[in-house]
Amino acid sequence: MKDFILPDDRDFGTPRSRATETVTLEIDGFPVTVPAGTSVMRAAAEAGISVPKLCASDTLDAFGSCRLCLVEIEGRAGTPASCTTPVAPGMKVRTQTPKLKQLRRGVMELYISDHPLDCLTCAANGDCELQDMAGAVGLRDVRYEAVENHFTPRSAAGDLNPQWMAKDESNPYFTYDPSKCIVCSRCVRACEEVQGTFALTIDGRGFDSRVSAGMASDSFLTSDCVSCGACVQACPTATLQEKSVIEIGTPERAVVTTCAYCGVGCSFKAEMRGDELVRMVPYKGGKANHGHSCVKGRFAYGYAAHKDRILKPMVRESIHDPWQEVSWDEALGFAARRLTAIQEKHGRQSVGVITSSRCTNEETYLVQKLTRAVFRNNNTDTCARVCHSPTGYGLGQTFGTSAGTQDFDSVEAADVVMVIGANPTDGHPVFASRLKKRLRKGAKLIVVDPRRIDLVKSPHIAAAHHLALRPGTNVAVVTAMAHVIVTEGLADEKFIRERCDWDEFQDFAEFAADPRHAPEAIESLTGVPAAELRAAARLYATGGNAAIYYGLGVTEHSQGSTTVIGIANLAMLTGNIGRPGVGVNPLRGQNNVQGSCDMGSFPHELPGYRHVKSDAARAVFERLWGVEIDPEPGLRIPNMLDAAVEGTFKGLYCQGEDILQSDPDTRHVAAGLAAMECVIVHDLFLNETANYAHVFLPGSSFLEKDGTFTNAERRINRVRKVMAPKNGFADWEVTQMLANALGAGWGYTHPSQIMDEIAATTPSFAGVSYERLEEAGSIQWPCNEEHPLGTPLMHVEGFVRGRGKLIRTEYVATDEKTGPRFPLLLTTGRILSQYNVGAQTRRTANSVWHPEDVLEIHPHDAEVRGVAEGDWVRLASRAGETTLRARLTDRVSPGVVYTTFHHPTTQANVITTDFSDWATNCPEYKVTAVQVAPSNGPSDWQEDYRAQANLARRILPAAE
Repeated sequence: MKDFILPDDRDFGTPRSRATETVTLEIDGFPVTVPAGTSVMRAAAEAGISVPKLCASDTLDAFGSCRLCLVEIEGRAGTPASCTTPVAPGMKVRTQTPKLKQLRRGVMELYISDHPLDCLTCAANGDCELQDMAGAVGLRDVRYEAVENHFTPRSAAGDLNPQWMAKDESNPYFTYDPSKCIVCSRCVRACEEVQGTFALTIDGRGFDSRVSAGMASDSFLTSDCVSCGACVQACPTATLQEKSVIEIGTPERAVVTTCAYCGVGCSFKAEMRGDELVRMVPYKGGKANHGHSCVKGRFAYGYAAHKDRILKPMVRESIHDPWQEVSWDEALGFAARRLTAIQEKHGRQSVGVITSSRCTNEETYLVQKLTRAVFRNNNTDTCARVCHSPTGYGLGQTFGTSAGTQDFDSVEAADVVMVIGANPTDGHPVFASRLKKRLRKGAKLIVVDPRRIDLVKSPHIAAAHHLALRPGTNVAVVTAMAHVIVTEGLADEKFIRERCDWDEFQDFAEFAADPRHAPEAIESLTGVPAAELRAAARLYATGGNAAIYYGLGVTEHSQGSTTVIGIANLAMLTGNIGRPGVGVNPLRGQNNVQGSCDMGSFPHELPGYRHVKSDAARAVFERLWGVEIDPEPGLRIPNMLDAAVEGTFKGLYCQGEDILQSDPDTRHVAAGLAAMECVIVHDLFLNETANYAHVFLPGSSFLEKDGTFTNAERRINRVRKVMAPKNGFADWEVTQMLANALGAGWGYTHPSQIMDEIAATTPSFAGVSYERLEEAGSIQWPCNEEHPLGTPLMHVEGFVRGRGKLIRTEYVATDEKTGPRFPLLLTTGRILSQYNVGAQTRRTANSVWHPEDVLEIHPHDAEVRGVAEGDWVRLASRAGETTLRARLTDRVSPGVVYTTFHHPTTQANVITTDFSDWATNCPEYKVTAVQVAPSNGPSDWQEDYRAQANLARRILPAAE
């Protein structure tokens, strides 16, 4: 397999023109042909001619302030800036003349005269554009001695220099040194154009100008800055500099890999010095992120080297015993003996696996293969059970495949965007930045969410409609939108006749048109004003290209699958499917949750979403694996736990998931785990589930392995090994060793061989190989003979299932009811700085922003309960109780409270119930009846849990 060669990663100065017509001009005597609208600077760069620049970057719109990129154009007076001058047919440009050299040196002299000349000790030495440009223009001395400057703290007389500003080191990841700022505005523009936060500005005028992060009293930590790193990446000097570079030194090599946080799937250059990771730089060639990042992917990688990592295998006879460090052979032998004994005593169905949505496709494939080919059952499930399993069911029923229909680039063609049950700025920030950019250009936004998320109103954007529905009423709102579309004649009849079943549409239209689904009829149920709902439905149906993006606020309900079906109905009713700018797009939570589903992690599906009851599908794997595959679906995670409590399920191999913290009804999860005879946890840290484990197998981070992740847009991205595994093995190797300890006889020597097996058995991956991924950069499945380069847009000519299926979406109220004892509704979600159960981000400096879970409560609800800002409160439900601090806010409506689940000290899921989606058992995290009251300390359950966790984490050193 050939090595990945980093493509041309130069900065061309200005963005690429998307024009189809071309223009030919002459630059320094060389003919150059480029798309119309290209800047002279970029045209020169594409011809291999570098024009000096400081304020220009191809990630930002042309600005023309530094006056270093001047050129001469035949027939034109003056020396225009090449970054703001578009090419013209027949234009003759000179980039190097005596006049230009003199002007550039003069400009550079002015910059250097107000800049500290500490290059030898500066952290940016060797990575500083100002330094490079001084050399490029031939500056050898500076004639000016500035009377006033920004870089000396005191004057010669010892007086404090009013122009000098102290370095801002408040942000945990980067510093701001005003003395080195050249006021190029690149950081300000990056914050506006790329990130869309508008946190930075230029304060003052003329010589007094400096970058400001907000009010005079604000620092980079206390300002609106979200620490995405766009400003740091844009800075041409050491003004904004990563602390890691200051501490370690300038990186010397780079490896392109894929982020292991959310489902956006950003590509990064892991920049190394020796075997030490210096920084993660968003890769401009990444087709999901196009060179942007968020605080997690950009900076929160320190967990990979955290002292809490477990690097040696451990075992114990009982969960009440301390852990004992052992060799790999001893740990695997212990696990194999226990699992074998369990199956011999309790039968084949008594053990199972949980695959990881944080591990690679190849690793996940092997875990489900372990249960099917070695344990000989279908007891495999994944975290998608508790997040996006309704997506699989709902889109599978309506469209024929359980995946998003578009690529992320598609949002640039959207005229109307409906975000329902998702919070992209916190959960999928890089996509959110692209969405906000499109909204600033005029697209309209509909937000359907009980909470006032940032997208409802933030700098330079505001939603046209915010449908602040009552938690649990998604189906009623979506069906009411369909009612408006059907009854007001807004349906796209041509699309429906061509692409859907007309008889099914007639049946659905009769159902949707029923007056009981009218916005006025459901207003008291949902809390959404009828006029607002009607206006939103009309905008979606008539506003042009309309796209829907949804998240866990849709799926994590007792009617999650029904809401997904309802969303698909809206897209088909209006013909918003099968072209850029439209579609139905689930925003996947974890980095490889799409891939874990693709790889056959569900108990009823083989890889590629083929049911285990299919003789033809089983035959493919039986021929290759040489075993007979059980035709009966296995146990889902909730079924495994129920069976464990009943005494029939006794062994579990859990790779990279922390079900004790992430799954609902924590008490029941703990009871199920405690009842098992062999729990094997395969992870980086002793997580909460490991409190009940008998075997711990150390895992490897994404930086320590080769493989692939599949993001929310079905994009298969390469994960490349940046450093050797600290535990000695990649996760796929650990799973293979366990399988072989059980007698499997597997012989993979590289993850590419596993991908070859996936391609040989899974139609949607048939054309995928590491070689093709290296050539293409990434591929969106399906990739096969019909689509050798992948499929950015799904359902273009027809649906995967043939004709789209419109299905009735009857609203059925959840069994979880409010009442006198529990009058409030709790809904849960995530926050920008933390990720999932926090196992990774809590072990980084990200905790400076969110050190604990807090309860958002409306001031009215707080007042009547005697709760003030920051008070400890008791949060109780029918399932359990916990304590946490209160945050008073109008982001939630009266009657609704909200919290996150990132910290195990809170264990928010001790509150959530075991109610779940009717089709998939996806837990109803988003609707829990609760009561809030003042508290003076941790709950009894929290105290007991902390004591049990401390006992469960005792580790004895390895025997001599």
